[in-house]
Amino acid sequence: MTAPATPPRSGVPPVSELTPLPWTTEELDGLIRTLPAIASARVLRDADGKVREVHVLATTELSPKQIVRTIESALLARFGLRLDHRAISVAQSASARVAEPAPAPTAPAAPAVTVVSAPAPGRGIYFEDVEVRRSRSAGLACTVTLRAGRETYAGEASGVETSRARGELAATAAVRALAPLLADGVVLAFESCTTVSSADREFAFVVVSGRSGRETTILSGSCEVRDSIETAAALAVLDATERWMERGGAR
Repeated sequence: MTAPATPPRSGVPPVSELTPLPWTTEELDGLIRTLPAIASARVLRDADGKVREVHVLATTELSPKQIVRTIESALLARFGLRLDHRAISVAQSASARVAEPAPAPTAPAAPAVTVVSAPAPGRGIYFEDVEVRRSRSAGLACTVTLRAGRETYAGEASGVETSRARGELAATAAVRALAPLLADGVVLAFESCTTVSSADREFAFVVVSGRSGRETTILSGSCEVRDSIETAAALAVLDATERWMERGGAR
């Protein structure tokens, strides 16, 4: 797949229009089917290869909004693909069943060997929800909930409400939610969160630092502000840390 010969009329072109696509439709389908509450999924692309629609059948375990957010988070973290939530269609059924993964094929002549493969560290961590509370005594409080497998992890941060505090507190809460998933001796710390405007769009840009022993790694991530700055900041933290956790930051 090559970039189109003519640039778009306005705005920033999607990632899939700038570079050869680093994924296939089957890979997107496969990732979505591993997410919580998903029974089946189908990704549809147009003639240019851009994702136009995502159709999923899900159980009633999670709300449609949570499912859409989880899909957005997974596609962004795994493939760097930012998808408009309006392109995701969710149908739910109480009788839907999440399919069990098929066993890996084995060669007929090979000895009977059972291999258990652990999921890659850092993958399978998804944004689930963000909650913002305001009070006269505590100011602004933000709780971010992440999901890894069947477990959920929540982090909270609070402080005085300012123009920048919403994104900063959400990013801090996301970092704290990741803490139980870090490897022994590894520390993740929030550094900054800023809002950047480009082509009539706003983006949350987050910087965090990961420390293991005497080595410190500066990590950065971004996400377009759609639902709220809090959601974008939390997703930007996942964007910043996903590959770092794969390389040894996670348990």
